[in-house]
Amino acid sequence: MLKKAGFVAATAAGLMMVGSTAFAATGDSSGTPDPTFGDAYATFIEGGGALGYGAASLVAGAYTGVLTSPALVLHSLEHHHH
Repeated sequence: MLKKAGFVAATAAGLMMVGSTAFAATGDSSGTPDPTFGDAYATFIEGGGALGYGAASLVAGAYTGVLTSPALVLHSLEHHHH
């Protein structure tokens, strides 16, 4: 079951990366100066951090949900049967 959560998380992250790349490529850049190496490096580092944080949050949330959902359902059923 944990393999499924990892696969879903990886698929979602991949789709987000593909979608954001396609969206970013449609911008009109006429009249804007080319970014410097420093600008590009800072953007890369910031984007990588955001991607890493998002992927880690997605995996942690899926993992926690898979582990705690059965206990939450059983606990809920306990209270409704008395």
